[in-house]
Order: sequence, then C-alpha cells, then structure tokens
Amino acid sequence: MNQHQTITPPALHERDFVLATDLDGTFLGGSEDDRETLYGWIEDNRATIGLVFVTGRDPEFIADICDGTSVPWPDYVIGDVGTTIARVDAGGSIAPIGALEEDIARRWGDQGDTVREILDGHPGLTLQATPFRYRVSYDLDAAGYHPGAEDKIAALGLDHLISDNRFFDVLPKGVSKGPSLKRLVAHLGIDGQRVLAAGDTLNDLSMLECGLPAVAVGNAEDALVERVSPLDHVFMASAHGAGGILEAVAAFNLHPTPKG
Repeated sequence: MNQHQTITPPALHERDFVLATDLDGTFLGGSEDDRETLYGWIEDNRATIGLVFVTGRDPEFIADICDGTSVPWPDYVIGDVGTTIARVDAGGSIAPIGALEEDIARRWGDQGDTVREILDGHPGLTLQATPFRYRVSYDLDAAGYHPGAEDKIAALGLDHLISDNRFFDVLPKGVSKGPSLKRLVAHLGIDGQRVLAAGDTLNDLSMLECGLPAVAVGNAEDALVERVSPLDHVFMASAHGAGGILEAVAAFNLHPTPKG
C-alpha cells in the first residue's frame, strides 16, 4: 500500500529525471504487470526520479487514487487540463502555487458563469458537474454535436479543446497542459531535457509538442499520433500506457530502467 512519503527527497531540479505524465490511458494505462513495474521503479528511486501528474483530472481525484494504493504520489500536479498548478505537500495535501496561477486566473477572467450560460442546451454538450476554478468542461456526444460552440467560445476570448472525441473543455486563452508544464519546469529550475512528457489523447497535444522529450504511448488516439509522429523529439511507443513510458525512458536514456 502506498503512503505519502515522510522522508523529503531532493528538489526536482536535483534529480536525474522527471516524468511528467497524463493519467487516464497513460500512467494508469497498460497491463497490470507494466503498471506494477513502473510504479515500483519510481518508488524505489525517489531520490533520482521526480513525478508530475499532468492531467484533466482535479486534485480530489488525484488524492483518491494515490491514498492507500500502489499509485505513487506525485511531487507536483498540473491538473484540470493545465489550469491548476500545484505542489504536493507532506501528508498528501495538494496546494495550488499562487505565483504560477495568477496569469491563468487573469486570462480566465471569472467567465465560468458566462460560458455555462452561452452553451446551455447546445446540442451534443452535457455540462460536467465538477466545479472547476478556471475551466468549464462538457461531455461530448459526437453524433449529436452541432458546430458553433467553438465560435461562441472564441468570441469570449477563450480557447476550446476537444479530446478523445468525447470531451469539450473551455479554457483560458493560451492555457493547456504544455504551457503549464513549461511554466512549472522553468519555475523549479529543471533541465527540460531531463523531463519526459507522456500522453495518449489530444488534450496531451500541447504537452507533447512543447519541445521536451515526449512519448505517445502505444494506445494513443489516432488524431494525436497523426499530429506528433513527425516530431523528432516524440517517441512513438509500442506498449500501451505504463509500458510505453518505460520504453521511452530507455529510448531517450533518461534513467536506468528496471530491465537495465
């Protein structure tokens, strides 16, 4: 059973390697054996491996999956599709980093109610109930969706993101996983070439495109593969989820892996 560490490891910029990974389909994906190998390897090497979750999930979900399970606690969290940037404190509390979120809040401009109003009843969009701070998210019914929501969002000076052909996120202009990851890496003084960004859907696109070493795991959606496969800094893994992450760590020679 995994418990949040009581021994403080070195700061992330002092570690040899930092994994910045999406959760669903990526870090939480792949075979049970591959997940067990990846998680155990990270826990056995916390002095040299840093872990950042870069996810559409909210901090409450992250705490739930890490508390009392084999899933390692991250050192930092970029949640809510890049609109939350937080550190993980002793005991497992996830605390937003105000200095990194000020610009996100400014770009959002407290427009949540406005977004919900203009998209209320839009065909194919069902509002998600989670009260996100700087985003509004919908479940997308691709068959029933009518174009036009994109233009409504653009008129507000905001961005939209469709991923896995089933999610529609409204985000602050210029804010997504990639820019927030780059902001955190710079803030912490981490050498970007010692970071691996890992993902599997289009909401990971900005993270895989941002110039850091990256991997699209073997189960990545076709639309993501099409966009990133020409990029020299993106490794196209064969194995799904956790296994694909381990493939990429070895391919980039970022850290000794469990199989040497």
